[in-house]
Amino acid sequence: MIINITTETGLLPAAEKLLASHPGQRVFAFYGKMGAGKTTFIKAISSVLGAIDVVQSPSFAIINEYKTSTGNSIFHFDFYRIRKIGEVFDIGYEEYIYSGAYCFIEWPELVEELLPADVVKVWISGDDERRIEF
Repeated sequence: MIINITTETGLLPAAEKLLASHPGQRVFAFYGKMGAGKTTFIKAISSVLGAIDVVQSPSFAIINEYKTSTGNSIFHFDFYRIRKIGEVFDIGYEEYIYSGAYCFIEWPELVEELLPADVVKVWISGDDERRIEF
């Protein structure tokens, strides 16, 4: 599916479509260049899921956890600063990914070999108009 977004108001409907298209999936990998809008789209998805915490890039923390209004967890990874695959294991990556909670991964190409086989891959591109493909 391809969704073109011209304004920020298009993010929530796009997030709803992504989730509705993959109702049983919990792990999503977001591909795109720096500044493509990965974090912004993850904010929209988290909002649709009922996140009550502030959603922001976990660039330095590598992982952020957000709670939803129902008490569920959402995990948001940013692997941009990962230099060795061992660092991913050091943060307990597998415990999060196989927890059954929603997991959103930025810069997944750096840990491609660790992604579950059923990961949903989402590509974000464009400058003035965003193209979201999944």
